[in-house]
Amino acid sequence: MTLTEDADALWRTATALARAAAAVSPSKHALPPLLFFTDPARTPRPWETAAHLPVGAGVVFRHFGAANALETGLRLRAATKDAGVRLLVGLDADLAERIEADGVHLPERALSAAYALSGRRPDWLLTGAAHSPEAIRSARDLDALVLSPVFPAGGASAAKAALGIEGFKALAALAPCPTYALGGIKAGNVADLIGSGACGIAGVDAVQSAFRP
Repeated sequence: MTLTEDADALWRTATALARAAAAVSPSKHALPPLLFFTDPARTPRPWETAAHLPVGAGVVFRHFGAANALETGLRLRAATKDAGVRLLVGLDADLAERIEADGVHLPERALSAAYALSGRRPDWLLTGAAHSPEAIRSARDLDALVLSPVFPAGGASAAKAALGIEGFKALAALAPCPTYALGGIKAGNVADLIGSGACGIAGVDAVQSAFRP
């Protein structure tokens, strides 16, 4: 697959972060270097982006109660299988079972569900979102945490103050597992994450734009 310049910058940095993090803090499951987070409003056809992601990347399908969640989930599962990309479902473990996803991503308010899920599906990749030191310290039974927003971001994170690289480093140091960087990451600033301790990068708009059909 030939990557665009922006896609190459994102993927190259993501894989460098993943290699460095794995050498220091290996996870029981191999972690995707890059996670594409979906959003019904901002990524209306997420399967198209998923189909163009590099082998080994991951998709976090967040349906937020959309009526077409099952249909979209099945299309994503088909696209990710063909592309060699892993698929996680946001919060909805029942949907993850139905579409044969590879795991679940938990919002901060549901991090406590990781214990039961890890026991029920030890084969699943489990990630969770965290935005505060308290949430990070209390996180258990997860393969990785996603910390945000690192840089000024859009969507639900638009009103949140950016952590900055030093802020991300400080929070990541508290985590009991590897951490992804999310929020405002794009080709022009992704290299700033080198040396931050992130195990990879996550994004919505920048990933969709870079890995477009």
